[in-house]
Amino acid sequence: MGRLDGKVAVVTGGANGIGRACCERFAEEGARVVVADLSDVAGAETVARVEALGGRAVFVHADAASSVDTDAVMDRAETDFGGVDVLVTAAGVSHAGYQSGNRDAELALVEQSADVMLEPHRAFTETPLADWQRVLDINLTGTLIAVQAASRRMIGQGRGGSIVTIASIAAKVPEAGPLAYGVSKAGVWMLTKQAARALAPVGIRVNSIGPGFIDTNMTAVISEMPDIAQLLMAQIPMGRMGTPREVANTALFLASDEASYFTGEILHPDGGWYTD
Repeated sequence: MGRLDGKVAVVTGGANGIGRACCERFAEEGARVVVADLSDVAGAETVARVEALGGRAVFVHADAASSVDTDAVMDRAETDFGGVDVLVTAAGVSHAGYQSGNRDAELALVEQSADVMLEPHRAFTETPLADWQRVLDINLTGTLIAVQAASRRMIGQGRGGSIVTIASIAAKVPEAGPLAYGVSKAGVWMLTKQAARALAPVGIRVNSIGPGFIDTNMTAVISEMPDIAQLLMAQIPMGRMGTPREVANTALFLASDEASYFTGEILHPDGGWYTD
């Protein structure tokens, strides 16, 4: 306990799933938490859960693709808690129409993916440019915006910091996600390495997590489709999805001083899915 005592953590996408688990886990270890998300209701629930653990948290309504919103998030961390020590970029979408908890939209995507499995060229040639751009705006550009905004504050504070980006096994394995999603997450991984080299001299560590299939709103619909779920489980040596807390434990390690000699690395909590 206490691995983040005295630290201030900003978590984008902190209202649900991996982001919420990071907020809770960090609070358990002594961090004060800024929860950034578009979902006001779920964001308030995350704050309440942190407070129930005895921690302190505030929610800021923010679009991850907006530099104005992201600067407001960092400003709130400074005014309410005195700075920014840790950033986790958990905000992300699997496809352009993604809305956390929207079962119908996710079911439609899974069914569409199944339809084109025998004709993979369709998934590539028929991806609308606007859909591609939306995913990259949130997943990749949003990550850049957050890393830049947090690192500027960390440099100004003069006490370093730790940044943890959320990529995916889809960054390295095309079969693990749709076209735009996989490319955006591959970009997040390269961005992480670039940032790690640039920021190490000023005491900021930058690492990434490439989760496998995690039991979140983004993957919940899979359980309603037994045939697809069976195919998926066959690809995971451990035979199950991971939990958000397992990813949050990885983020906690990278955020803490236990990872003081880690930068520019990616860890894969994926049940053995990616082994190369």
